[in-house]
Amino acid sequence: MGEIEVSKRTGDELVARGLGSCIGLALIDSMSGVAGMAHIVLPESSGADPQPGRFADLAVPALIAGVQKAGGVMRRVDAVMAGGARMFELGDMDIGARNAAAVKAALTSAGVRVKAAETGGNRGRTMRLTIGEFNVTVKEAGGEPTSLFNAGGGARPARATGAAPATSRLGLSGVGSR
Repeated sequence: MGEIEVSKRTGDELVARGLGSCIGLALIDSMSGVAGMAHIVLPESSGADPQPGRFADLAVPALIAGVQKAGGVMRRVDAVMAGGARMFELGDMDIGARNAAAVKAALTSAGVRVKAAETGGNRGRTMRLTIGEFNVTVKEAGGEPTSLFNAGGGARPARATGAAPATSRLGLSGVGSR
């Protein structure tokens, strides 16, 4: 959790596992062959943090900077996000919805539009992005993977679900060739 990874090596796979209330955010510039992913845990930080990927207000700018440093051009970047589930009934506190809103706000502030999203619900998810194909799949806990975005084939429209999402660990430790 809280990881950020950027790659332009064809065949690398970026994975965010255990996306419950967390948000998996992918930024993709398929023309440059660059993409990155962050596993965002909370909506906002209280300032500088040694692990900026944990907070939406720090993770979005850090991921954008990483994609640009690797050769990505922001005007061509597609944003894809998943997660933001309501995992526990804690009164009015819906961290998943707050995370999704904070990520969208940070992207809007940076001039990046969300091309595809699957957020909300109450089930965990895993999000995978394959570099080169730039295919993003999402798998709900106990479900089958579905394509959320494909640079060559378009994107499923952004949607919030009423009863889905919830597993997310940006398995960036699993980054590497397939």
